[in-house]
Amino acid sequence: MGLRLLACLFHLPTAVIYGSLSLFVSILHNVFLLYYVDTFVSVYKIDKLSFWIGETVFLIWNSLNDPLFGWLSDRVFLSTQQPGAEISSPEVVLKRLRALSHNGPLFAISFLAFWVAWAHPGLQFLLCLCMYDSFLTMVDLHHNALLADLAVSAKDRTSLNFYCSLFSAIGSLSVFMSYAVWNKEDFFSFRIFCVALALCSIIGFTLSTQLLRQRFEADGKAKWDQESTLKELYIEKLSVPQEKRITLAEYLQQLSRHRNFLWFVCMNLVQVFHCHFNSNFFPLFLEHLLSDQISVSTGSFLLGVSYIAPHLNNLYFLSLCRRCGVYAVVRGLFFLKLVLSIVMLLAGPDQVYLLCIFIASNRVFTEGTCKLLNLVVTDLVDEDLVLNRRKQAASALLFGMVALVTKPGQTFAPLIGTWLLCAYTGYDIFQRNPLSNVVSAQPKLESAAVLEPTLRQGCFYLLVFVPITCALLQLLSWSQFSLHGKRLQMVKAQRQSLTQGRAPEVKTI
Repeated sequence: MGLRLLACLFHLPTAVIYGSLSLFVSILHNVFLLYYVDTFVSVYKIDKLSFWIGETVFLIWNSLNDPLFGWLSDRVFLSTQQPGAEISSPEVVLKRLRALSHNGPLFAISFLAFWVAWAHPGLQFLLCLCMYDSFLTMVDLHHNALLADLAVSAKDRTSLNFYCSLFSAIGSLSVFMSYAVWNKEDFFSFRIFCVALALCSIIGFTLSTQLLRQRFEADGKAKWDQESTLKELYIEKLSVPQEKRITLAEYLQQLSRHRNFLWFVCMNLVQVFHCHFNSNFFPLFLEHLLSDQISVSTGSFLLGVSYIAPHLNNLYFLSLCRRCGVYAVVRGLFFLKLVLSIVMLLAGPDQVYLLCIFIASNRVFTEGTCKLLNLVVTDLVDEDLVLNRRKQAASALLFGMVALVTKPGQTFAPLIGTWLLCAYTGYDIFQRNPLSNVVSAQPKLESAAVLEPTLRQGCFYLLVFVPITCALLQLLSWSQFSLHGKRLQMVKAQRQSLTQGRAPEVKTI
């Protein structure tokens, strides 16, 4: 029975095994996002100063580690390799898989460090966040880089992304299961649940990476044997001049000339801001716009749908990408966001059912757009390889540089959102009794109950004007992005021609 199961696993399509890696990340990361703040604030009783110091250091490290790890991983690909020793696609894939096989289990272990008090709360908060984010970044970088390394055609990459979305949707179920064991007074059951999730993730990473490595080791060994034979026979092009390695400053200069990269990160910065704005203010919008209009179960349903629906909806978006192209689908989603926001603005905050649909769909479509953008980054990897005549695509490094520019949007989202809300209504979410600020800003005869409509109106304007502004900015920058249609086909054809004559191209689907 065991041998038969192993045989079935070995014959799974490469796209399925690649997509399963998203499952072993999402089952942990969704639980982390939902509970880590509540755990340190309510269970470990971290003080406010330590909390903000930890968050500040984390935000800096979170922005810097993507390009740092990408540079350490891919700097060897930026220059022409030594003659007779160029890196083949199977060897690059094997390098990514070795990194995932090491960092995946370490990522799961770092997840467990949050749920047991082992140091002063402030120190543990800082160390846990930085350690967890480091391993998560390594896993994400190499997993996303494989999307560009395993396939070149848009159809194959869309298939790979399809299985990532499918398994991410399955992984989101861990959020629903966690509600059954979450108890701040009795933490034992939740800890056991987290240990079980981490064990599943460790086993999954080990098994999936091992299966993928077995598929590509044969190609890598054949390439190595061929190079050894050539060296023994002295068949090397010694007359070819060796090129020096490209420095970080030279690489950044190349990126500054990459027009489509610049327009993409401008658009993606706004997208990351909008995604995290929706995540940060979703509970606030439910509380002040819908709490007295809908039941608690309906609010919980909207919250659950906002986690799992983006992954399921992305399956449909990917099918559209196969027919219409990623550029057209993303542009259509920007127009849809703009139209829905204008309709909601005209309808007003009193249309309860329309408001429920808008709040849920706004988050679902925004998150869905974020998940499609990895396909655009893989196209930028192709264009970077062609423009700079690289021996091998530096995919992890480019993903890291995109993150460096766009991750500040995570910080801007709560800062700008709370500032706008406070400026318009006087509502300060950091105060113990925030409505007292609103009351003190008005004539003393008015009560908090009378002033609640002001706060409700402010939340509504924030809900509709932020997506309108984001959509307009994104449509402007996206209209300048030219890597689609005939140009994209030309870039992919040139990348395939550059890889001919080296190692056989990796076929996955």
